[in-house]
Amino acid sequence: MKDEIIKQIKKYDQIIIHRHVRPDPDAYGSQVGLAELIKHSFPNKRVLVAGEEDPSLNYLARLDEVKDEDFHEALVIVCDTANEERICDQRYKSGAQLIKIDHHPNREPYGDIMWVDTNASSTSEMVFELYEAGKSEGFQLNDKAARLLYAGIVGDTGRFLFPSATDRTFEAASELITFRFDRTELYEKMYQIPLKVAKLRGRLLMDLEPKESGIAVFKIDQKMLKEYDVTSEETQAFVGIAGDIQEILTWVFFVEEEDVIRVRLRSKGPVVNDVAFKYNGGGHPMASGAKVSTWEEADQLVKDLEKVSLEYQNQN
Repeated sequence: MKDEIIKQIKKYDQIIIHRHVRPDPDAYGSQVGLAELIKHSFPNKRVLVAGEEDPSLNYLARLDEVKDEDFHEALVIVCDTANEERICDQRYKSGAQLIKIDHHPNREPYGDIMWVDTNASSTSEMVFELYEAGKSEGFQLNDKAARLLYAGIVGDTGRFLFPSATDRTFEAASELITFRFDRTELYEKMYQIPLKVAKLRGRLLMDLEPKESGIAVFKIDQKMLKEYDVTSEETQAFVGIAGDIQEILTWVFFVEEEDVIRVRLRSKGPVVNDVAFKYNGGGHPMASGAKVSTWEEADQLVKDLEKVSLEYQNQN
């Protein structure tokens, strides 16, 4: 599959790369990292990165203004996006050919060519492997692309702490850090948070009461967001805060927005993406997202999560 993708990249002179809405470092890292890889390898090609910018990720890259006519006879590549609904900029179907590169479970296949590897730590890791496979075809990595791919890997592995970080991951990282970019500065920009966000995180921990099933439930409504002057997007910065707490096995964040309640599911063992899929979402076995319409539906999701958690405990 990598060989076929390399073949198509070499074939097209116009390439547009997408990723998912509500991006994280791996979304930006794989999307823009791939773009920089192609531009550096083939300077005569026109490569654009599409989608709405997330200001919190401007330190990684800035995106392009893509016009409708740019899609004409273009190769479109979508990175790090499991299902079509979550692709940022729905014009992705307007190109001549569509490629999907992703590491999430392939519940909703799409595209003319699909490369899905659920064993990869991140889509950025996959893009690095695409570079390795394409060296003989002229693929070359530069400092800018290496920085982006490294950031994507770091983000999706929790700084190499998650089980998804494998030998492949460390091999990729070991080569990426040979390029010239400031890792200390990158870490600071990825993980420093404003005081107001830290205060909200502290409030959630103060109020935390884990259930007997090992579940922790965090509910952030509009009133709390306004009280701390924090946006829904900024709460993503502390979604992993329960991971170091001994008594907690799984946890769920509910964040109320104007028209929907966003759900973030995390786990130390129980598989939670089936629960996410039931509630208009999906993702990895131990890190998923979903959405519900009411707090009553949120409570039902918690019950489903409790069932999964208890079944896991009984089996172990």
